[in-house]
Amino acid sequence: MRVVITGGAGFIGSHLTEAVLAAGHEAAVIDDYSTGRRRNLDAVRDSPRLSLHHLDVSSPEAAEVVRGFRPDALLLLGAQMSVKTSMRDPLLDARVNVLGLVNLLAAAADSGTRRVVFASSGGTVYGAVPPERLPLTEDLPHRPLSFYGLTKSVAHEYLRIYREQYGIDHVALALGNVYGPRQDPLGEAGVISIFAQRMLRGRECVVNGDGRTTRDYVYVADVVRAFLAALERGSGPVNLGTGIETSVLDVLGELARCLGTEPVVRHGPALAGEVRRVCLSPRRAEEQLGWRPSVALPEGIAALVAHLREEDARAPLH
Repeated sequence: MRVVITGGAGFIGSHLTEAVLAAGHEAAVIDDYSTGRRRNLDAVRDSPRLSLHHLDVSSPEAAEVVRGFRPDALLLLGAQMSVKTSMRDPLLDARVNVLGLVNLLAAAADSGTRRVVFASSGGTVYGAVPPERLPLTEDLPHRPLSFYGLTKSVAHEYLRIYREQYGIDHVALALGNVYGPRQDPLGEAGVISIFAQRMLRGRECVVNGDGRTTRDYVYVADVVRAFLAALERGSGPVNLGTGIETSVLDVLGELARCLGTEPVVRHGPALAGEVRRVCLSPRRAEEQLGWRPSVALPEGIAALVAHLREEDARAPLH
């Protein structure tokens, strides 16, 4: 199979690129390296089945890569990923997440591509949902509270119409909060990675709000398995989570157990556009993709901490 992967040098995307190549497929990676890192692909860079393209997903050149490669499938992970950035700069958010998507879907239609697997956001598209509706299911209406969630929600409709008009089937994986090795501990997103790095270095952890905001944390290797399964099966929106709520304070507690040290915590203001509680039902993922989460939070945090320690050993602070 020939596959285009956008965001393929990023946190999730680089793990997925490795898995796609390991499965014997050919891959063309499009990444502007705004959050991705070239070194994430060091292990596969020399593969004869991999081509790398340093491009913005909304550029004409990115569309030409798709048309020239004529992929069987698109794996769309390249995006503006920050809720905070989307609220500060909604135009940037829309340019990347909406225009970038349409740019590549139009090229896919021209190229005879028959399948798209899209990274949606289970933590933002549904908005504030009454607690009795947790865990969230795919039949819930989208009522996003942030521009980021809005662009992800709009993407579902573009995908639906492209399926109806051009026969390009899709799976929109509404991801929980993904964590694991290669997640940027210095970015705005990825609270587990950020807090783990700060605790390793003896720095304070800033908790937005009261720390009782909950998320559904899913390990990156589990997410990659779902993307690979979705290349072959499934259709429409599919939540990708564990069905378990974990608060920010619970994350800090688990990190403290793993590291054997208590965090230094400072509370800041709650973020605009942030959803209070999230957990996602994995039932449809099991039915359509044969997928279940396999890595529990303590195990995943231990793997992430080991990775961060290795990174620090390679590039120690001075």
